[in-house]
Amino acid sequence: MRWTDLRRSTNVEDRRGSGVGSIGGFKLGGCGLVLLVIISFFLGINPLEFLGILQQTQTTTQQPVPGAPPPANDPSADFVSAVVGDTEDTWGKLFQKMGGQYEPPKLILFRDAVQSACGFASAAVGPFYCPSDGQVYLDLGFFEELSRRFGAPGDFARAYVIAHEIGHHVQNLTGVSSKVQQRRAQVDQESANALSVRQELQADCFAGVWGYYAKQKNVVEPGDVEAALNAAAQIGDDRLQRETKGYVSPESFTHGSSEQRARWFRTGMESGDVNRCDTFNVRTL
Repeated sequence: MRWTDLRRSTNVEDRRGSGVGSIGGFKLGGCGLVLLVIISFFLGINPLEFLGILQQTQTTTQQPVPGAPPPANDPSADFVSAVVGDTEDTWGKLFQKMGGQYEPPKLILFRDAVQSACGFASAAVGPFYCPSDGQVYLDLGFFEELSRRFGAPGDFARAYVIAHEIGHHVQNLTGVSSKVQQRRAQVDQESANALSVRQELQADCFAGVWGYYAKQKNVVEPGDVEAALNAAAQIGDDRLQRETKGYVSPESFTHGSSEQRARWFRTGMESGDVNRCDTFNVRTL
């Protein structure tokens, strides 16, 4: 991926020096947080939602600490700033074509754990977007996990992860997120999970739309698309459940299967058309 010439975003904030947060006076980190995520899979609950439930029942003892721009000599943070900057340029033009104005999110870099408007979260839940504060949260250690644990190395695979979370911001700006949240509150858990899957797959498609325009700028190199498709497949619910539980429970999926995630990313990547990303009005995902 040729990212070095991309414009850097000024909307990246570094909180990596703020330390690990705590809930109810007990620090959650390492194995304890991984255990909570595994338990959430058994309960059929989104890991971030599960940690949010804990947040609601405990007293948070650490407040968000304002961050600063990442250091100029940090290549990983520089890469993130470049990708975020390019998503800003792409979605800014797309929103303008749709008669709107794109309001870029802030991306928060953290280490181990972070406090957001959506509650306390650890690196164990992976990168996430919080619609309550309109910010993306990323522990750079996830990129190492993506390569080492999931077998999905490469800059474009990492860029896909960032673009997916930016896709959730697009959903928030366009009202999709609020509609899904409202509908989820009216249905049973299995139906709520199905709605989450459609929302996540649309974010995958939006990530592909960004990739389409990145390719037009000659940012994408041979093998990059395959790397991103592999990354999408490696973090499918079926693969993660098989790894953590030993079996697959489709009714508890919250992000979609490996095949679905790769297919919807490819849909956006090949078309560059936001309208092709309507996962809510298709019968088969």
